[in-house]
Amino acid sequence: MKQTRLLVPFVFYCLTQTTFAQQSSQPFEASKQSGSFYFTWGYNREWYTTSTIHFRNTTTDNYDFTFINAKAHDRPDLHDFYKIDNLTVPQYDMNAGYFFNDKHDLGIELSWDHLKYIVTDNQVIHVQGQIRGHQIDKDTLVTPDFVHLQHTNGNNYLMLNLIKRKKLWHAKNLDLTAIGKVGGGPLISYTISAILGNDQEGPFHYHGMVAALSAGLRLDILRYFFLQSDFQGAWADYTNTRLGGDQQGLATHHFYSLQYKYQFGFNYPINRR
Repeated sequence: MKQTRLLVPFVFYCLTQTTFAQQSSQPFEASKQSGSFYFTWGYNREWYTTSTIHFRNTTTDNYDFTFINAKAHDRPDLHDFYKIDNLTVPQYDMNAGYFFNDKHDLGIELSWDHLKYIVTDNQVIHVQGQIRGHQIDKDTLVTPDFVHLQHTNGNNYLMLNLIKRKKLWHAKNLDLTAIGKVGGGPLISYTISAILGNDQEGPFHYHGMVAALSAGLRLDILRYFFLQSDFQGAWADYTNTRLGGDQQGLATHHFYSLQYKYQFGFNYPINRR
């Protein structure tokens, strides 16, 4: 009986030692990254194609005319951008996304691009239509007293993007990847306008739709930080821009934009065993 009592702890000791030895002999499996969240902030410059703009109000005024090939420009407003209360004054970009870390290197992203679009004042534009009963069909010097139109608070692209990345180069604490995006969404814009002496500013509301493609480079630094630059081409279709103090006027137009972005970001990897 005494031998049996001694045998049980001896067998238990042998089994635990064997199990521990087997576990120790197995290689350690490092945690695997299942995905990563990221956030970016940056600023932009953009260039616009000419646009055919239709102005119409037959309710509280009497005009229905079109600007043919109107020119427009951006407004960077980058002075004092580094001050906290001026961060959102310039043309800025804000993105939040997630990479799945799958074999296709795909991700999704929600982006807010704050651009500024200003129809250039004092340019000669061919104007067709009627203004308060008078027909017009000629090249006209368009001054702010006639028409002024700007989406400066702004020409805002709210988009959901599909992202593809391609690893290009790796070094210690550095990774360079190519980034491609395709996406679209609503224009949530704020327009300042004056038409035939009737001024209007805002409010923010739905103006139309935008679709975009972009390509760029991303440099990851120390895993958690990165720098990124992109060129983005977009098509913006404004179908609901209200004019006048009573907002009974309507401006419709569409244009293409080319945008250059420079951004910095924070990366948060998610690991699993």
